[in-house]
Amino acid sequence: MNKIVSNIAYEQLQGLIPALFYGAVLGVFFFAGLWWTVRQGAKSKHPVIWFLSSFVLRSTLTLFAIYWITGGQWSRLLVCMLGFTLARIIVLIITRYSTKRAVQQESAHAP
Repeated sequence: MNKIVSNIAYEQLQGLIPALFYGAVLGVFFFAGLWWTVRQGAKSKHPVIWFLSSFVLRSTLTLFAIYWITGGQWSRLLVCMLGFTLARIIVLIITRYSTKRAVQQESAHAP
C-alpha cells in the first residue's frame, strides 16, 4: 500500500516540477518585459503605444502559456503561479540593483 501511495505522489510531483519551472520562465518574460517597456516608453515620443502594445502582448502570451502548461489542473496552476511569483521577486531584485548601479555611474560622471 505504501509503495502505491509513493508512486502516485512521485507521478504528481513529476507534473508539478515542470509547471514550477515554466511558471518562473513566464514570470521572467512578463516582468523583465515590463521593466524593458518602462525604460523604452520613458524615452519614446509615443509612450502609450509602447505600454499598450506591451501589455497586450505580455498578458496574452502569458495567459495562453499558463492555460497550456496547467492543462486544467488546479495543482499545476498553483505551482505555476508560485514560479511566476518567485520570478517576480528575482526580476525585482535584479532590476533594483541594475537601476542603482546606473544611477551611481551617472552621478559619478556629473560635473
